[in-house]
Amino acid sequence: MFLLEAEKGILGREDRDAAAIVEKALVRDGVQLNCCSKIVAVRAEGERKLLRLERDGSSEELEVDAILVGVGRQPNVDALDLEAARVNYDRRRGVIVNDYLQTSNRRIYAVGDIASAYKFTHMSDAMARIAIQNSLFFGRARASRLILPWCTYTDPEIAHVGMYERDAEAAGISVRTFTVELADVDRAILDGDEDGFLKVHVRKGTDKILGATLVARHAGEMISQITLAMVAGAGLGTLSRTIHPYPTQAEVMKRAGDAYNRTRLTPFFKTLFARLMAWRR
Repeated sequence: MFLLEAEKGILGREDRDAAAIVEKALVRDGVQLNCCSKIVAVRAEGERKLLRLERDGSSEELEVDAILVGVGRQPNVDALDLEAARVNYDRRRGVIVNDYLQTSNRRIYAVGDIASAYKFTHMSDAMARIAIQNSLFFGRARASRLILPWCTYTDPEIAHVGMYERDAEAAGISVRTFTVELADVDRAILDGDEDGFLKVHVRKGTDKILGATLVARHAGEMISQITLAMVAGAGLGTLSRTIHPYPTQAEVMKRAGDAYNRTRLTPFFKTLFARLMAWRR
């Protein structure tokens, strides 16, 4: 199997360390990655399917059994007669809504893939709840306040919620990152799933969680623990105080909390604690 990618690497929007683990897994499973390639021609010769690629000024031809093309999606607005309803839209972005999910016709709300940059089923559900609250019950819920997790269903999976480190940097927010390798989690070792990690970004000087990336076989199942903490305003230290069943891979969350707690033992408090213990003896 060939995976052709025009960019430098796969999963360009994801954490680069996470993408590297998935790339390694694909290669291990027999996928031949061909990055930075441009497909310049596709042709058939009888039963043969041929691709011509260009890369770094050279070209090559691949023969394949089948071709699967992933080029993204475009909003389908042609048959909606939105002009008659006085609803503004863009053929690339779809229906334009404000933070309350109102269209330019304030009596009409729009949700889902056609009105969001995040084209996930669970995002559509969350937006629908906002639209119902705002349109029927005089609510003022905002889409921008949603804390959105997502998962890329590779093996291992990549799950993410909140900010990446680059997002925080662009927003001028100082962060501290805590990373726990699955190779340090007993259940992951027992399952043979050591290739993975949890990376949590907190606002520097606090335990407020800004975002997290998890690479694990069932990362999509586990990331909700971080999402819940963010929605509830619970910090990373709270995860340290949360008892997790042993052994489970989700214990990686507790270990991240423990890593944060260790940073609170500054040299001053370490010296103070040592003196207190000496006095108590």
